[in-house]
Amino acid sequence: MRLGGPIIHRAPMIDRIGNCRIVEEIGSGGMAVIYKAVQESLNRTVAVKALKTSVAQDSQFAIRFEREALSVSSLQHENIIHIYDFHKLGGAYFIVMEYVEGIDLYDLLDKCPMLPSDVAAIIAMQVARGLDYAHYRGIIHRDIKPANIMIGKNGGVKLMDFGIARDQAFGDLTETGTGLGTPSYMSPEQILGDKLDYRSDMFSLGIVLYQMVCGRKPFIEDDHKSVMHKIRLEKYPSPRKLNPEIPRELERILGKCMQKRKEDRFKSTQDLVLALERFISKRVEMNYHARLVLFLRDKGIITEEEADAQLHPAVAGGYKTPSLPGPLGWAGMKRLASVQGAILGAMALAVAFVHASQIGAPPPVMAAAPPPPKPPGFLKILVDPWAEVWIDGKYTDTTPFNKALSIPEGEHKVEFKNPYFNHEKRSVNIKRGAVSMLKVELAKK
Repeated sequence: MRLGGPIIHRAPMIDRIGNCRIVEEIGSGGMAVIYKAVQESLNRTVAVKALKTSVAQDSQFAIRFEREALSVSSLQHENIIHIYDFHKLGGAYFIVMEYVEGIDLYDLLDKCPMLPSDVAAIIAMQVARGLDYAHYRGIIHRDIKPANIMIGKNGGVKLMDFGIARDQAFGDLTETGTGLGTPSYMSPEQILGDKLDYRSDMFSLGIVLYQMVCGRKPFIEDDHKSVMHKIRLEKYPSPRKLNPEIPRELERILGKCMQKRKEDRFKSTQDLVLALERFISKRVEMNYHARLVLFLRDKGIITEEEADAQLHPAVAGGYKTPSLPGPLGWAGMKRLASVQGAILGAMALAVAFVHASQIGAPPPVMAAAPPPPKPPGFLKILVDPWAEVWIDGKYTDTTPFNKALSIPEGEHKVEFKNPYFNHEKRSVNIKRGAVSMLKVELAKK
């Protein structure tokens, strides 16, 4: 676990907090130190967050630290770090919380600056789920950034560090006109010191999502303008100019999160969750936690053994990691299962034939072998402005894409769907080894 921010006045090492035996220091930030510990009464590993003594002398920081413990302890959600206990010993303050074995998003982006779109969307969706639950309970995080997002070795994502969160159950310690948070991830209204609601967290998550898929933050300070000026008044660079592989649908989602006017963002955090779920469901054909585990394995963040331990069928939705360079996905597993089924069926018929011939019975009638698949041809598609491409009733991809689609020889129905335009349908005759072309201009509804 990790805390962002500059390191100041490192707290002295301690041996024990309550029934927790301290093992080692694992992180330090401007306000607190994090220790790995063992809660001996339950024999479980926990994390202990200790407010630095130099900071604890400031009454506002001490009050804020205690409020974090009280607020987050009431949040029981799989995507939020759980708080177990709070200790106040003399002038020292300690929070005992869930220990997550994994890597925070800050360090992951340091190792892999640009994440695959589906991986980034899964991470953002889990964070959005945690935020939706916190918002429902009246808590605004106010400091969404990669250092506060933890990705476990089991593929779970946890939101942590509610140190400057605003809980409607308490008065706000932040005066009007005073901004708290990390400037690069602030919303325009947070920079102005306005009263914040859930849509501010949504803007910050949009920045994180942009960074995950583009390999850089959307607003970067230069010699002429500050990052806060750019967040308030300027448009960010087009994501697809930085990474042409970003699907249009995901670009629209992050764009809606980062609207300057909060009224133009998603109407609720749940709407953001649903938008991300729709995007992921069309592209990831396995358990979402398993997809993250496989990504961490492929990038060397976790070992093969650690991945195998997590990808038990009960965890991975029936998927077991193959000894191949990458995941087959459900489509590949289905193809493999069909081949294995055909082999087993042939073996069963052979055994039945031998058995029947031994007892004088006529051999069973052998089923005709299925016809071999038709050889493919290729189809290139250009759509103005853009559309989801459905071939023979199945979603294929969202334009624009440069690749030619490999399609079996024969007649096919192609449909182009865009929620803002009339749908178009075309028929295409694919010839073996040939490249066909479809150009479509959608008409507005």
